[in-house]
Amino acid sequence: MLLYLNGLFVGLLILANIVAVKLFSIGEFAILPAAVVIYIFTYPIIDVIVEVYGKEQAKQTVRAGLVTQLAAILFIGITIALPSASFWEGQLAFEEILSGSIRIIVASLISYFISTNLDVYVFDKLKKRHGAKKLWLRNNASTMASQLLDTTIFITIAFAGTVPVGVLVGMIATQYVVKFFASIATTPLVYGVVYGIRKGIKQQKVIAVS
Repeated sequence: MLLYLNGLFVGLLILANIVAVKLFSIGEFAILPAAVVIYIFTYPIIDVIVEVYGKEQAKQTVRAGLVTQLAAILFIGITIALPSASFWEGQLAFEEILSGSIRIIVASLISYFISTNLDVYVFDKLKKRHGAKKLWLRNNASTMASQLLDTTIFITIAFAGTVPVGVLVGMIATQYVVKFFASIATTPLVYGVVYGIRKGIKQQKVIAVS
């Protein structure tokens, strides 16, 4: 199951980077990148890995996510640079969708690496304190803290100096509120996945003994 969790985590990261160019609105004031819809599910995956497989395995998953994103940036750059066929008219659209600005890419990588490591750290500390109890607490506390850091770092690096400070703060607050409630909403998912994995592990042990 760990292999599938790692694959899903890395796949969602790459997909989030691709769809991030689209902006959508909630009401009149909340403008968010489409990546938010995908990115909010990466933290529960990390939390499940820490809960079931431990801190060190989760840190390996985070590092794998960083390496994979760097590889994706490299190969996307290569494919953009390839000479297009004379009859193909989609080069400009292809570039627009797949090539973000260097500043946004750097902001994304830095915020990802710092916030996910914080998530692992906080979750592990709370797990050591409470044991198997209060999964809901460590899931939400770690995700909410790391999402706040992720949002603040990303928006600050990506947009500081290009928009007024008030707008910058508003962007951080709006995105974090969405992520805050998304964290609460995904808590049952974490419980369900953890329960399913542990049940599967117990069944495998019974089969191995018998």
